[in-house]
Amino acid sequence: MLTGRIVLDARLAEAEPGPRYRGLDLLTGQVLERVTRRGKFLVVPLLRNGERLNDLIIHLGMTGVLSLVPPPRPQHLRVLLGLDGGLGLHFTDARRFGRFLLTPAGDHSSLPTLQAMGPEPLGEGFTAEAFATALARSVTAVKTYLLSQRPVAGVGNIYADEALWRAGVNPATPARDVPAAQIGPLRDAIRAVLAESIAREGTTFSDYRTVTGATGSFQDSLAVYGRAEQPCGRCGHPIRRTVLGGRGTHHCPHCQPSL
Repeated sequence: MLTGRIVLDARLAEAEPGPRYRGLDLLTGQVLERVTRRGKFLVVPLLRNGERLNDLIIHLGMTGVLSLVPPPRPQHLRVLLGLDGGLGLHFTDARRFGRFLLTPAGDHSSLPTLQAMGPEPLGEGFTAEAFATALARSVTAVKTYLLSQRPVAGVGNIYADEALWRAGVNPATPARDVPAAQIGPLRDAIRAVLAESIAREGTTFSDYRTVTGATGSFQDSLAVYGRAEQPCGRCGHPIRRTVLGGRGTHHCPHCQPSL
């Protein structure tokens, strides 16, 4: 749908561009070669006269939405790309945590999280052995370390809670102290949760939409996230909500005991 499209114009709906929306003045006339993904970043190689000069980097943050459909709340529109064929790509972001910027082709050094990202969770490189090696490097709480994107790419707050619950790992456990017997199950749980969410087109509580404006449905399958004080589906004990590393965290104290 976007592959091969020419950017006819790039409009920034902000008084000041700011660091999250830089380089858009270079977009006009470039061709969207393809749309790729690295963790939670979209990486779009751009061509001018057949030469790859830049990458368009997009991160949705917490409330960002990319859509080919005009947004119902235009006050949250941040960027609009006019494409050939009469298409418009809209980037809306109510809370302004997203990014929409250009980098030199293949050079992502200005984005430390992207530069230092771990293996793709559904790729062959994400083995139990590689995961164990990564966890052994950190004394940070395992959930916080997962969210850093360093041991594995693309695990967000909701999916970290769900995977840790499935594997029976307490989210506050220091990463290097996760028992060896639980590392394989946690790796498998991460893969399973993400695969199931992809199949159900993501998790929509309020803002998230697909590029065609549809909502996801994985929220209907959540076991712990957003279910504070409700009974755990595995043991019946109440789900507890805490704050860990500044992020709301849900777990079952009975199924995921502290070490």
